[in-house]
Amino acid sequence: MLEENVLIPFFKKFDQYPFCVKINQKEYRIGTGEPEFTVDFKKPVPLASLLRSTSLALGEAYMDGDLEVEGNLYYALDHFLGQMDKFSTDESALKKLMFSSTAKKNQQKEVQSHYDIGNDFYKLWLDETMSYSCAYFLHPDDTLFQAQVNKVDYILKKLYLKEGMSLLDIGCGWGFLLIEAAKKYGVHGMGITLSQEQYKEFKRRIAEEHLEQLVEVELMDYRDLPESGREFDRIVSVGMVEHVGRDNYQLFMDCAKKVLKPGGLFLLHFISALKEHAGDPWIKKYIFPGGMVPSLREILSCAAEDGFHTIDVENLRNHYNRTLLCWEKNYQEHIGEVRKMFDERFVRMWDLYLSACAATFHNGIIDLHQVLFTEGINNQLPLVRWY
Repeated sequence: MLEENVLIPFFKKFDQYPFCVKINQKEYRIGTGEPEFTVDFKKPVPLASLLRSTSLALGEAYMDGDLEVEGNLYYALDHFLGQMDKFSTDESALKKLMFSSTAKKNQQKEVQSHYDIGNDFYKLWLDETMSYSCAYFLHPDDTLFQAQVNKVDYILKKLYLKEGMSLLDIGCGWGFLLIEAAKKYGVHGMGITLSQEQYKEFKRRIAEEHLEQLVEVELMDYRDLPESGREFDRIVSVGMVEHVGRDNYQLFMDCAKKVLKPGGLFLLHFISALKEHAGDPWIKKYIFPGGMVPSLREILSCAAEDGFHTIDVENLRNHYNRTLLCWEKNYQEHIGEVRKMFDERFVRMWDLYLSACAATFHNGIIDLHQVLFTEGINNQLPLVRWY
């Protein structure tokens, strides 16, 4: 009874929509109306843990099987994350988790902990392009594959590429964007990544497409770009700046400026927040250690310090919600194969991650922005949008 007396008042805060909480086989209704899902505690979560970090306490309980959701997991998370202002986070108690080192060695380790899980795993639920970033749904019936092709086409159009130009991709992933750029525009592309798995797969793709004369990939930290002796007509970075840390946003922009030719275009595609915040403890501990989502104004301010002129800003938040729901659907369709690769705790963790992120975008807790910059003044671009 003590457990109910503690937990039920805590969950009554989240009463915007009706749901049930089940503890010790007893059901308690929260909100008004017919409950649309049930949160079933197989083992009660200590109130102290909920107050220290609501997301970490509930996330770990779900991973461990101590909490089950009867009903649609995404819908339940959408309900809770729509009231995220009622979550508790004691940042002082979680200082080491929330604010990790931005040193090169540590950030390399953090990036590899996520992206080097294994190419075979990612191939199960990503599309054929192996694009692990927000897709672009031009039409209601676009498949995930088509939407990822749309996204890359859209980015390449924004970059105003011409044959023979050089294009740098900072955080190139498995390489689809640069391969498309080389094939469709005849540009010379260079990609950099910290992921061994991505590097190996990208190298294989380059050879498969016989693009060795046009595309190359390097295992390189963005901080080493200025010493590379290279200079590029265009730069693109998709979903990478979120890994550099708040203390390094300016350094990231500085490094891009140093290798971009005067008048060159730089497209930055990144998850953003409305305001600056430290991030979510559960995501930081289990999914993206060291990750930090910048606000749009932080990025624009850093860009201005380097003389980058902002010529276009676009928000694709709802596209990322749909992308994540596609990934979650694919993941569920292959969950039996995932179970052969990983233990049940990982399987539940990844399921929670995809659904929670979809709900986070749906509720506008985070956004997805594409920002197009010029290095200094470029008066040679068309007067109106060309994409």
